[in-house]
Order: sequence, then structure tokens, then C-alpha cells
Amino acid sequence: MTTTSQSIDEIRSRLNDGGRIEDNDALFLWQQATNDDLKELASIVRSRFHKSKTATYTIMRIINFTNVCIAKCDYCAFYVLPDNPGGYTLTQEQIFAKIDELIEMKGDLLGFNSGFNPSTVLDYFCDLFSAIRQKYGDKIEFYGLTIAEFMYMADRAGLDFDQTAKRLKSSGVYWITGGGAEILTEDFRKRHSAYKYTVREFFEAQEVILKNEMRTTATMVIGFDETIEERIEHLRRTRDFQDKTDGLFSMLAWTYKPWETDLGGQEISSNEYLRHMALCRIYLDNISHLRTSVLTQNENALEALEYGANDFDLPLEDEVTQSAGATIDIDFEKLLNIPKKMGYEISYRRTERASSASSINSAL
Repeated sequence: MTTTSQSIDEIRSRLNDGGRIEDNDALFLWQQATNDDLKELASIVRSRFHKSKTATYTIMRIINFTNVCIAKCDYCAFYVLPDNPGGYTLTQEQIFAKIDELIEMKGDLLGFNSGFNPSTVLDYFCDLFSAIRQKYGDKIEFYGLTIAEFMYMADRAGLDFDQTAKRLKSSGVYWITGGGAEILTEDFRKRHSAYKYTVREFFEAQEVILKNEMRTTATMVIGFDETIEERIEHLRRTRDFQDKTDGLFSMLAWTYKPWETDLGGQEISSNEYLRHMALCRIYLDNISHLRTSVLTQNENALEALEYGANDFDLPLEDEVTQSAGATIDIDFEKLLNIPKKMGYEISYRRTERASSASSINSAL
């Protein structure tokens, strides 16, 4: 028996006993495990939370309030600096029209992304979110902001994180996603998004959001120039945060789209994405839901159900990723037939609210 098989056997035994892997195990698996090894190990951890051959999905739309942003991330093809041609900020009526179209498509989940626009202050968002709640009630649910945007709104308003969270919650916001994470290492942020907040500040803000009984998620984007060690550091920081708070509903990982960006580069292969999804599932043994990205991987994303994922979105729009080369297929029936042909029983997941971490993790 080889050293590799001995090590994989040991990891398999540990996972079957309810144990977890550490950073050195994750590095070993990335470098040495076959795809079949990763699928098997990921299925062991997946089975702690979900029945085999079952998956959930949602139909959603990401609405980009504005393309004006001062963060100047080099991996973004969407932003326009203030006072430059082409900048826009949507009106409430324009946003309502997009919501109406989502409802017509049988969807009920919205993600809102706003960037760092100096003109869209906290009052703008509070007024908008209140108007959405008044107009649509519980017909839809929405992710109000990303963590990064939440921090920027707090700074612009001269409020601390707790005060900002209370303002947003009183306006009808129940979800703030882990967006803006990309790769959660300080070195990565210095290289590519120096005007964003530090990793420490990111988790501080997310913890305050949880303390205010709002819901949140973990996210990750791969395929820039990050090392495998940086990816593992991101996973470790995320798992440590979940050990501390038990407040992360899900983990969504997707891939960087390089077209029309200052950073450029080549998109990683679907195989690399699938292997990463398996590593996420094996490492993040304390987060129930692993979501695969149809937005950035199209049909190939659904193969990740074999690599530990249990949930996916069918997106209607996301201008940020579309600007960098993402293509969106709204033939939802065709997409849903793919996991069905793979033998999966799939069901629609309506996004719910909850007031505690325990109810978050038992929602499905």
C-alpha cells in the first residue's frame, strides 16, 4: 500500500468517525487525491447533513443598484468611478420592475449589490428596503447588502456596525450575505482590493450582524492568482468563525471571470472548480449547505452535486459577473433536467427568515 493510499485511508476513517481534516490534510488531498477520492470523502461529510441524491435550488436575481464604486478592485469589470461617463443608480421604480420580472419567472429571492458608491448613503437603502417590504411583503426575500457594502455604509453614515445593523433590520432586512469576501487573506486583499476592509474587520462586521439576529452566509471566489495555501486559509478562517458563532447558513463558492478586468488572466477549468467544491465540503464540516454556482459555471456547476454540493441558484441576472464574461441561461427546465438525469430528487428551496442560529441551521 502506498503512502498516498494510506493517508487517504486514514482521512476516510477519520471522517467516517465524525472527525475533521486540518490544513495539512487539505493540502495533501488537493495535491494527491483523485477526483474519485474527493467525491467519496465529500459524500461522507455531506451525508451528515443531507440524504444522498437529494438537492435543493432557488430561482433568484442579483440586482446591482449602481455601477459607481470607489473600491477599484482589479478583478472587477463592472465599476465606474464617480463622475465618469456611464455611471448609474437605479430608481425604486426600476428595481420594482426587476422584482416583478423575477416573480413572473417563479422566483422569490433577490440579491442586492451596490459597491462603494459615495452617493448611495444608508438612508437610500433603508428607504428602498422599507418600500420593498411594504410593496411585496413576504412574496419575496432579499439579501440586503454584502458584508463589504455593509461596512462601507456604516463608515459613510458615521455609525458603528451595531447601529448600522439595527437601522437595516428596522427597514426590513433579514439577510446580509458574505459577499465581498473573495479570498479572505490579508495578502490577497492588499494585492487586489486595497480599498476594501481587512479580514479582521470583515468577520467583526459579520459577527455583529448575527448578534442582531440577521442571517448571513459564507462566500468564496477562486481563480485569481491565489495559492492553494491561501484558499485553505480562507476555509480555515470560515470554519473557525462558524465554530464560534454557528451562524453561517451556507457556503457559496464560484469562479473569477477575467474578461474586461484590469487583472485579466485565464479562467480556471471546471475540473479545478469541482475539486475545490469537494475540498470545501470536506473541510467545512460545520456548515450545512454547500451551494454550487450555476452563474459562473453554467451546466458544469451541477456536477458539483457529486462533489459535496447540495444546493444551487438559477440566476436571472448579475451584471457584475456578466460584465466579466458570465453568461446566463434562463431555460430553467433544461437546467433542472440535468440533476434529475443524474438521479437527484430536487426541490425548490424558499428562503426563510429566522431569529436564531439554531433555527437557521435547521431551516431545511
